[in-house]
Amino acid sequence: MSEKTITSRDNALVKHARAVRDGKDARQIFVEGLRLCEEAQQALSVDDIKEVIYTERIAQDERGLRLLEALKISGKRTASVSESVFASISDTKTPQGIVLLASRPRTERSALIKSADGVPLIIILHRINNPANAGAILRTAEAAGASAAILTEGTSDIFSPKALRGAMGSSFRLPLWTGASFKAALAWCQEQGISTISASLRARHLHTEIDWTQPSALVVGAESSGLTTAEIAQADQALRIPMRSPVESLNVGAAAAIVLYEAARQRKVGS
Repeated sequence: MSEKTITSRDNALVKHARAVRDGKDARQIFVEGLRLCEEAQQALSVDDIKEVIYTERIAQDERGLRLLEALKISGKRTASVSESVFASISDTKTPQGIVLLASRPRTERSALIKSADGVPLIIILHRINNPANAGAILRTAEAAGASAAILTEGTSDIFSPKALRGAMGSSFRLPLWTGASFKAALAWCQEQGISTISASLRARHLHTEIDWTQPSALVVGAESSGLTTAEIAQADQALRIPMRSPVESLNVGAAAAIVLYEAARQRKVGS
């Protein structure tokens, strides 16, 4: 372990942190904020967390000090910086004063193997291009008892700072497969005996009429356009959420939450 104060003459770590924050270093992720850093420290392996950048303000907070001590004990390289330097690193308007740089978690198809055990409930995010929405959907999915998530090509980077804040730790815990083609995602579900159910405004069945006690995968599409007619047709079933006119659609995060909690109700999650 080594501690250092970053100055104008020694800013290599600051530059590296900005590069990770901006997605210019795909090997690592930028984790910011006390709660999210706590989640990362608990969920990731000791070797995955590489560096810690913090301000004295976080070190004076009881929770912050506990986290810093745990990270120091595990041998992480820590750097104390001024509030102004930290503000230049931060991805938020009101920085809390702590950032972790960690190895990007592996998100391959093999990560989903255990999620097919029991009666799986999968969420497939197809071309969800708003990182906050993508993260929030993962958080809702975990809360509703989902087994795993598949994120297709064109979906936002689920480990970007905004997506990580939206997920608030769920992206560290849920098994994830990212960068899958739409065809490959549906094919995997078919191989595992998991019924795929797409969200469609014109579907005949309501979300409450689907039997969610069976192995299931909910497929949600892009915020602006949803799923195409061809994509809806490729799924095993389609559902719609009833809405009072003149409302025609819901935010994808809200729609996913409504459906996932119907699945949770049928599965008696948390009861």
